[in-house]
Amino acid sequence: PALRALLKKGWLEHFQLGAAPDPPPRDSSGLALNEGQSRAVGRVGALGGRFAVALLDGVTGSGKTEIYLQSAAAVLARGQGVLVLVPEISLTPQLLRRFRQRLGSTVRVMHSALSEGDRELTWHRVRLGLSRVLLGTRSSIFTPMAELGLVIVDEEHDPSFKQTEGFRYSARDLAVVRAQRADCPVILGSATPSLESLRNAQTGRYLHLRLEQRAGGARSPRVDLLDIRDQPLRCGLSESLLAGVSRTLEKGEQVMLFLNRRGFAPVLSCFSCGWVSDCPRCDARQTLHRASGLLWCHHCGAQRPLPRRCPACAATDLHPLGQGTEQLEGFLAERFADYPLIRVDRDATARKGSLERQLARLHAAEAAVLVGTQMLAKGHHFPRVTLVGVLDADGGLYSADFRSTERMAQLLVQVAGRAGRGDRPGQVLIQTRYPEHPLLCTLVRGGYAAFAAEALRERREAGLPPYSHQALLRADATRAEFAQAFLEQVLDWAARRAAPGVELWGPVPAPMTRRAGRHRVHLLQQAVQRDVLHTLLRELPVHAAGLDAARRVRWSLDVDPIDLY
Repeated sequence: PALRALLKKGWLEHFQLGAAPDPPPRDSSGLALNEGQSRAVGRVGALGGRFAVALLDGVTGSGKTEIYLQSAAAVLARGQGVLVLVPEISLTPQLLRRFRQRLGSTVRVMHSALSEGDRELTWHRVRLGLSRVLLGTRSSIFTPMAELGLVIVDEEHDPSFKQTEGFRYSARDLAVVRAQRADCPVILGSATPSLESLRNAQTGRYLHLRLEQRAGGARSPRVDLLDIRDQPLRCGLSESLLAGVSRTLEKGEQVMLFLNRRGFAPVLSCFSCGWVSDCPRCDARQTLHRASGLLWCHHCGAQRPLPRRCPACAATDLHPLGQGTEQLEGFLAERFADYPLIRVDRDATARKGSLERQLARLHAAEAAVLVGTQMLAKGHHFPRVTLVGVLDADGGLYSADFRSTERMAQLLVQVAGRAGRGDRPGQVLIQTRYPEHPLLCTLVRGGYAAFAAEALRERREAGLPPYSHQALLRADATRAEFAQAFLEQVLDWAARRAAPGVELWGPVPAPMTRRAGRHRVHLLQQAVQRDVLHTLLRELPVHAAGLDAARRVRWSLDVDPIDLY
């Protein structure tokens, strides 16, 4: 109304701003390619812009980004657009810098940390074809693009591509669908491909492009297991690992220590009565964050001040148990006081631009210690890092989720890949209490390819994905019996409607039964043939919504779930 009144008075003039297209990419032939890279670029180019899925399976540091860039440059030369998906916002600045250095200002970025105005401007420019390259996180898959000519999914194995709340979807799988509808190629790149993608490559559905050597002549790091059974540890560090850190720093090189647990300690305990810092809303512990003086649940976000006395017996004998990155940082800052120490986790990089500043400090330093969580494992290039230490590699070996060993292997390989990316050889030291575990030994001795072959054999024998297809019906309620009753009614109906070949497992409590104050129950449906399963799934939501028991629960249907928690 205010604008209309000003227009009526003649004080404003309506004017349509013209939107100019971005300048064409600069002429750049790119870096020299080795034989494997040349073969991969050639096979993507030979597709002639038609739909096909290429799994780019390259060891860490093998130059996958250069293949993306040269393939994208060829598409831009034809006047078409390129969509690039990355799993994490933290990876975007580094990749964006490389794309813009080579392809110019036509590269735009989209993720949730941008302002609404910036996202809208990017959305319109890409939709209208004024900008030809979009680099973004999973929701970018829905951005309309003029004349889409190539889709790239970097780190395709990453679970971040799956939206697990609200509208559930897999951005990686949608990338394949979108490329098929646009009749253009899609490149799925990873040093540790998902078992689903490897299975599709084995059956011929995907082209399998292998890169088995590092770019620029860099050598793969040596990987060793450190048996820490009966070994004294200082803040989770064995004497062997500490000695390796000292030797590396004295040579003027950098060290990266990986601990996938933020905070000071995973639990606070009273040594007088045995009280532990349980979350009041979840079946989980509250993590001690000493810097902020909080006990913090990493599942539901519940927080409470750090108690001075035990809430159960009022004793002052409270002690942290276990280690987190915050505690590790304090110990290393004292032990190696003469060297820069940089911590990278969600707490240390919460402010805008803090990650870039931390990484800039690392690149500017000579010898330095880098401590962090899985934020460090994906896509970063640290040419001076020659030693990588993994403090706790055993978490994924004995989990209730059948995908845990796959995730453990992917994380270990990605972390190990940060070592020796420059002209100096690298070493990886993995602390474990299970050095004879068969899958861990296979991974260390034969690499990810050998591990994946063994894991696929186990999955085939167990009849688990990718040799079958799953859908998980989740229900949660304020009382466990409400969720249980709802899923039992669904089970009764599904057992009568399901075709032969569909297995129904449950209902059973979720591995974390109580979360955010609600009780969670699962019903798993599985079949070898996808169409048989989907015949049931097409009817299930309609029937479930009409049940009386549905009024007392929240429920969701997750097709191809990536975790069972």
